Amino acid sequence: MSAQEPAGYTEAKVAGDIMTQPAVAASRTTTARDIAIQMFLGGFSGMPVTERDGSIIGLVTEFDIIRAVQAGKPAATTTAEAIMTRDVVTVDVATPLEEVVDVLEKDRFLRVPVTEDGLLVGVVSRPDVLRWLIEPNFMTFA
Repeated sequence: MSAQEPAGYTEAKVAGDIMTQPAVAASRTTTARDIAIQMFLGGFSGMPVTERDGSIIGLVTEFDIIRAVQAGKPAATTTAEAIMTRDVVTVDVATPLEEVVDVLEKDRFLRVPVTEDGLLVGVVSRPDVLRWLIEPNFMTFA
């Protein structure tokens, strides 16, 4: 990053500083329909799939659901486990933000789950990164 970044740019140092919490996750038996509804209501385009302890076992995106429905799978009965990506790239809460941005850029991800001790604790999305970049220039008053 260049020296011309916003003044507050370096205030956040690691993924844990900018991640969205709480992280919403599906179970392996959650239906594609229910995941789609949750994503729509939550305003996000993908969702981690976890065990009850928070260990990540997959990720379902809008395109996973769209592809499943186009392939003739009913959204009301197709489970997350049937359509999820299993090899999920994650970052740790202590991962430097420059590395998080590299992960998002390199693989053209929209979001990356954040873990602590291997368990889901948040998600960093592109909008989170944008907020980190511009927030020092805006103020909120109550």
